[in-house]
Amino acid sequence: MIDLQNVTKIYNQNTIALDHVNLIIQKGEFVSVVGASGAGKSTLVKILICEEKPNEGKVTVGQWCVSELKNRELPRFRRNVGVVFQNYRLLPKKTAAENLAFAMEVSGTPKEEIEECVPQMLDIVGLKDKADRFPVQLSGGEQQRIAIARALIHEPKLLIADEPTGNLDTFATWDIIKLLLKINELGTTVVLASHDKEVVNALKKRVITLEKGVVIRDQEHGQYVI
Repeated sequence: MIDLQNVTKIYNQNTIALDHVNLIIQKGEFVSVVGASGAGKSTLVKILICEEKPNEGKVTVGQWCVSELKNRELPRFRRNVGVVFQNYRLLPKKTAAENLAFAMEVSGTPKEEIEECVPQMLDIVGLKDKADRFPVQLSGGEQQRIAIARALIHEPKLLIADEPTGNLDTFATWDIIKLLLKINELGTTVVLASHDKEVVNALKKRVITLEKGVVIRDQEHGQYVI
């Protein structure tokens, strides 16, 4: 599913964000990527979704050689990768349902398919009864669930969650983590970038630890021990 070979990313000629990283993440895995601020987590995410390109090395995501993608190929690639951020990035003047519908409209999905799919996705994230609510009328946890539904709207094989619980209280955090586990159980590969030790340790899944751009630990049933 994901294959990084000797990947290096350097900013401003002297800031090394990733340093010769080699990683393989298999289809269907749930992987946490952890590390202190500046360890390289966000850079890794940006490279996986092709917001940044490495200075050296090769990045493969599914059938795509991400490190060599042309600009014209990006929209199609990104429809195959769901991304969730700490900030929900919902459109404030659109309802929950309209936020999901808009994500499908911009990719040219037929109206009939949108009308069928949006209620299904809202049901999956447990917010079918909040379809007509605007983001300001939803709690932080509910907004993040809408953001997750939007990320899944094109049925991606890979979901990347970059600090998805960073703005949430404890109760909402575990709601989101349970939802990510449910999505993973349905067959989607999940990569979770997180600084939340309690969450990562409770998952008992694979943990990849970054430090100064280097993978210092990769454990099948790992712990966040920094």
